[in-house]
Amino acid sequence: MTSETPPLQPIKPAYHLNILGDEQLTQLTTGTLRILDEIGVHCPSEKVLRIYAEHGARVDFENQIVQIPPDIVKEVISHAPRFYTMGARSPAHDIVLDGTALYCTTDGCGIETIDFTTRVRRASTKDDVSRMARVVDYLPSIGFFWPIVSAQDFPETAPLHEIEAAFNNTVKHIQSETVTGEITARYAVEMARVIAGDEINLRARPPLSLLACCIAPLAQDKESMESALVFAEAGLPVGFMSMVNTGSTAPATLAGTVVTGDAEVVSAMVLIQMAFPGTAIFHSLMPGIMHPRTGAYLGTAWEGTLFYAIGSELAHFWGVPTLAGLFGTDAQAPGWQSAGDPASSLLLVALTGAETGSGLGLLESCMLLYPEAVILDSDIYHRVRIEVNGLDTNPEELALDVIKEVGPRGHFLKHRHTRDNIRRRVFSDLTAQPTPSGGIGDPIEIAQEKVNWIMENHWPHPPEAEQQVELARILKAADKEIGGRQ
Repeated sequence: MTSETPPLQPIKPAYHLNILGDEQLTQLTTGTLRILDEIGVHCPSEKVLRIYAEHGARVDFENQIVQIPPDIVKEVISHAPRFYTMGARSPAHDIVLDGTALYCTTDGCGIETIDFTTRVRRASTKDDVSRMARVVDYLPSIGFFWPIVSAQDFPETAPLHEIEAAFNNTVKHIQSETVTGEITARYAVEMARVIAGDEINLRARPPLSLLACCIAPLAQDKESMESALVFAEAGLPVGFMSMVNTGSTAPATLAGTVVTGDAEVVSAMVLIQMAFPGTAIFHSLMPGIMHPRTGAYLGTAWEGTLFYAIGSELAHFWGVPTLAGLFGTDAQAPGWQSAGDPASSLLLVALTGAETGSGLGLLESCMLLYPEAVILDSDIYHRVRIEVNGLDTNPEELALDVIKEVGPRGHFLKHRHTRDNIRRRVFSDLTAQPTPSGGIGDPIEIAQEKVNWIMENHWPHPPEAEQQVELARILKAADKEIGGRQ
């Protein structure tokens, strides 16, 4: 028996802010252009190097270094669309990136999970992807789905199994951050084409998009770039993420880290526009900061969360949407740190106008899934969603007539205005929840119970039967060609 997927509840800020002043934005973007022109980026793909060279970049084929003059960067990237739609199986859950709302997704690519039943830590599987896709489908805070953990029971073709599990268990848009290589990408595009139904719909409402990671510092990954070209050729959105690390793969200053990461991302976006002008692309800056005593990558260091809002402003300078960093806590288990780490980053990226953001649901720097963590993160999401709505000051809200009727030392509890309006107030369904014994429930335990309830009660509408058959056929062919399975 299927159940309806709730409507999305994106964050729609009533007010905005800028982290960077105009002079600072100019300094950073000028620095990015100087890096691309004077230093360049490394790219080990002959195919990619030829595209750069054919469009005016200076290419050292022997050392695989690409240098791009500023005028070429500016002209080429100007063809990228500022706004576009990321489609879903359900048209009601399409995401329109028009600058008015922030849509969030899960974190992704975790390798371990706390088992849903036994609570024992173990390697993640395809079934975990399916289960979490159903949880995500139920949550209005999650606008689209990253396969949150890896399907390690299918190591050679894990990205494709993750996509199939996602398409079969949520009606929302799917974004893969693990598809690499031309062959794998072509199978992924074929799966997206099955869901879209035809080429026109595939391009107008693409149900699948791709995030590719750069290699820090100042390098591109051959397989990631070639898979991005396959997606772009099919009209599917592609984005690029830099995860430069302050003090190790980036300078030990915040501004130096920002320009290093921005140069990586911009070089990749330029390639896509050279090859396929007008392709939907997005910019993602998610640096970390190296802990000087341990060498650990910290994604939620005090200064580090500022990177995510700055990345949003840089994306908009280049004329594209952003995928901002959110959550992605370094905490080892749900608790004080996992709640505190994302508190400011989500608010800042929302107020700087980010269109999308990722990071809900994983701990240990994006490595470990606690199933209830996505519920806990969603609670923080809704707090920010309400906070940035602003204040309504219309006459009904001001309630001056009501205040006059009640008067000094009166009581508002029995007034009809209170009965009509108190029900509109929004509260957490995790905190301040009474228990049968008269106490207050533990939010983490309540979140665990909610995951279990979703698993038992929510069954999203699956793809059409013929679509499921076709997805399985494509996957079987990929397993045979890539994974050597019969």
